[in-house]
Amino acid sequence: MTDSRTGSDYPAEIRHIDALLQRRQTADARAHCDAMLMRYPDRAEGWLLLARVHQQGGDFAGMMDAARRALALDPASTLARFTEIEARLHAGDVAGARASLSAIEDDAGADSGTWRRLAEFHTHLGQHDHAATCAIRVATLKPYDAQAAYTKASALIAIGQMEEAEALLDELIARTPEDGDAWYNRATLRRQTPERNHVTALRAAIAARSPGSAPVALYYALAKELEDLGEYAESFAALAQGATARRKVLSYRIEADEQAIASIIRSFDRAWYEGAAPGFEVDGPLFIVGLPRSGTTLVERILIRHDQVASVGEVNDFALALMRTAGPSGGKEDLIRRAAQVDPAALGESYWSAIQGYGHSRALVIDKTPLNYLYLGLIARALPRARIVHLRRHPMAAGYAMYKTLFRMGYPFSYDLNDIGRYVIAYQRLMNYWRALLPGRFLDLDYESLIDDQEGTTRKLLEYCGLPWRDECLRFHENTAPTATASAAQVRRPIYRESKDLWRNYRKELAPLARLLAHSGVAVE
Repeated sequence: MTDSRTGSDYPAEIRHIDALLQRRQTADARAHCDAMLMRYPDRAEGWLLLARVHQQGGDFAGMMDAARRALALDPASTLARFTEIEARLHAGDVAGARASLSAIEDDAGADSGTWRRLAEFHTHLGQHDHAATCAIRVATLKPYDAQAAYTKASALIAIGQMEEAEALLDELIARTPEDGDAWYNRATLRRQTPERNHVTALRAAIAARSPGSAPVALYYALAKELEDLGEYAESFAALAQGATARRKVLSYRIEADEQAIASIIRSFDRAWYEGAAPGFEVDGPLFIVGLPRSGTTLVERILIRHDQVASVGEVNDFALALMRTAGPSGGKEDLIRRAAQVDPAALGESYWSAIQGYGHSRALVIDKTPLNYLYLGLIARALPRARIVHLRRHPMAAGYAMYKTLFRMGYPFSYDLNDIGRYVIAYQRLMNYWRALLPGRFLDLDYESLIDDQEGTTRKLLEYCGLPWRDECLRFHENTAPTATASAAQVRRPIYRESKDLWRNYRKELAPLARLLAHSGVAVE
């Protein structure tokens, strides 16, 4: 469409700005967006793009303003309504976002695309029962749509309906065998057996494609099923193929994370800690942190069996609260510098206000976001009465567990053994620093101790949290609460020991990781 007044191609401008945002060229996108809005101030599309520009730049107040301008211009636009909800979440208005989602549900009718977005937002908010309802609605409206079936299957997994999810994934794979994610999700639902597995079909699906062109998820699915069958050498070979292919498409540099951790140690020193203003006094927050796949979900499931504990799951609310309090930054290093200057009480109150929006009323509310370990100094200062549980796991076991998991988002270091080793070294350096700076401020809980002495370790955990004993905490696997983590299937089983030393079956393959860790002084035996 060419504008009759200027001769400009409006859709082409939209596409250009969108491309700039995808390349994270935020400043250029902002300049083009401002110019377009000068010509078309009454077009909602331009304001929606500006909202994305502000989001990418960490200006959440600007994001909210742009989203509301778009919504005022086009109140019926579902995209504008969802953008405004996303802006609310970034602004810490979780309660408002949930209310807006309910309003969209009332108007969704038979629009499958709207129901799919609703399922995505509910999943992000940890409202997996709501997500399942929306996903089932999508599949009902589009019974032969592969994406609708996949959305429904993911929701069924989250709420623990594993048999129904597997049957649905069987149907989906039969219709769309190229859907690698469906193969991988199905493989993770249960332990595969010699009598009941998909190894032959997976090998055939990979062989049917030209070398290197099979979906990454197929290799991860094959590796998982072969491991269940005890075919360790073949399992690791498939895993390495998938991980290498995944790593090639990522622009990730481990140096960026190493530098960030070094900057955190420099910025949050003893002078900062001792000179910081008082924080926000509230008893409710309970953080569970550690490396991914270190047992954080297991500890969460144990604790939420207690009648005084609720959980918001894995959320990014502390990071968002920090960005709101610190203001827009020029990148990771600038954010770290700004973070050291924020008012702790303002940060704590901003975070806790957002968490209250999830609607939980129990005495303790868990935030089970593993990488919050990066913020322990800030958490300790901003929320001085918060409980913090840090999960430790044997570094080789943790490294292998991360390597064999195909994460949907985040953890880009997990697809290369060298990246994993360097990340583990940097993580341990930071945790050692936090222990020195914050002696006794958090509980180190060993995954292996929980496996070897479930009751004793659970008692220690509850005592630290100030909670009376509950026998139900030993029966965490009976918990019907939804979960959408990579451990969704495992945590519905009683404690089992197989995963504790599983990495030892791959001593030869994992030798480069062991050498790297040992060279840096990390004990691997």
